Amino acid sequence: MSSIKDRQRAAARARLEKEMAERATAAKKRRQRQAIIGSAIGVIVIAGAAVWVVTALGKDDTKTSASSAPAGTVACQWIPEDGSTGSKVKDVGTPPANVPNTGTSTLTMDTNLGAITASVDLSKAPCTGGAFTYLASKKFWDNTKCHRLTTEGIKVLQCGDPTATGKGYRDTDGTGGPSFKYAEENLPTNATPAYPKGTIAMAKTSEPSTTGSQFFITYADTDLPAEYTVLGKVTKGIEIVDTVAKAGTDNSNGQGDGHPKKEVDIKTLTMTAAS
Repeated sequence: MSSIKDRQRAAARARLEKEMAERATAAKKRRQRQAIIGSAIGVIVIAGAAVWVVTALGKDDTKTSASSAPAGTVACQWIPEDGSTGSKVKDVGTPPANVPNTGTSTLTMDTNLGAITASVDLSKAPCTGGAFTYLASKKFWDNTKCHRLTTEGIKVLQCGDPTATGKGYRDTDGTGGPSFKYAEENLPTNATPAYPKGTIAMAKTSEPSTTGSQFFITYADTDLPAEYTVLGKVTKGIEIVDTVAKAGTDNSNGQGDGHPKKEVDIKTLTMTAAS
């Protein structure tokens, strides 16, 4: 029979995934609609493909494909998010198609409680690092608040919702994000614990390829399914997160899950160039 701690961890994990579950359901319906439309135009696609093959065979096949990423970069697929999945979209366009996949970048959050810095290995999480670099250049997270703290089962401070601003941030439903999403990467498969203290990882729904702008910082070793991209590791300022955790949560979601009683205001979030 499972222990109380196991049940608390399971409940907290379920709440983490449920936060944007409505988006996943809506996305499934949209994919079904698109599949119906796609089957209707299948004949046209096949006919077009035949023309493309004839044309392509006539070209110099020694030329580099336009879709090939330059050395030191990788091509990322940015999936449009228009809000039809239930999310609250902040439209900032999409990152470049190719992003660096070598070197490291330093993430810095200047908060009302002090600076939190983290190291991001772009060889392990290039697309997520590229998304962060792009969103930081758009000041996406500036003047937002970390909207969620869990103290039972899993130990995380969650941030990154662009709608979590001002005094009304406690009314956010946690579904805010950018106008694109992307696939998960750098998953801690077989790691124990999966998300040790000081990890910065990406929040998502229960559906794949739903990573966006929301992220969480673990202030204690946390076991979650290896489904959340590891972006980086906090190198300075973890004591700030510890202080927030000790102050507790308002328990608005029940069982140690809610808004942090000690507010964390992200004044600016920046990313250095790869080095």
